[in-house]
Amino acid sequence: MKTIKTIAVCALLTSATGLFNTANAHVTLEYQVANAGSGYKATFRVGHGCGESPTREIAVTLPSGVQGAKPMPKAGWTIAIEREALAAPRTDHGKRITDEVRRIRWTANTPADALPNAPYDEFVLQARLPAQAGVLYWPVAQVCEQGRVDWAELPGASRKPDDLKFPAPVLELMPAAGGHAH
Repeated sequence: MKTIKTIAVCALLTSATGLFNTANAHVTLEYQVANAGSGYKATFRVGHGCGESPTREIAVTLPSGVQGAKPMPKAGWTIAIEREALAAPRTDHGKRITDEVRRIRWTANTPADALPNAPYDEFVLQARLPAQAGVLYWPVAQVCEQGRVDWAELPGASRKPDDLKFPAPVLELMPAAGGHAH
């Protein structure tokens, strides 16, 4: 119960400070705070197309340290998973892991399956988050029938979150709550 209260308070404080800048973002994460080292359901909300052009592809680049990502199938869309070799293999439940998912791409099967500009939709994956608290940015490429938007801008020393035109969806990792999660 204490963890839920901590997450709720942190989410409220963080959104009040403008760290997540969701007012200007058009591809956002549904849940923007999670515990480090936990399982996480990343739900990417796509609010519109490119101008009036429908969205035909969404590609999410996973932040470093995110493990075991699995996309949720979406009717009318094909999933492609890009993997990357790990610098050092790791063991997960007795199994040797030598590569990890780095990008997940959903592509509309036909023009009729593409996401029109007017409604919004969600693209979902699950994964295990890194054990360290901090901030994770999830760059998303939104490819439309005409045009493309890369939601990949990051704040920095000279760039405040409110200054970003195409901000990457962001997740704040709170200190781990303990226990074992999938």
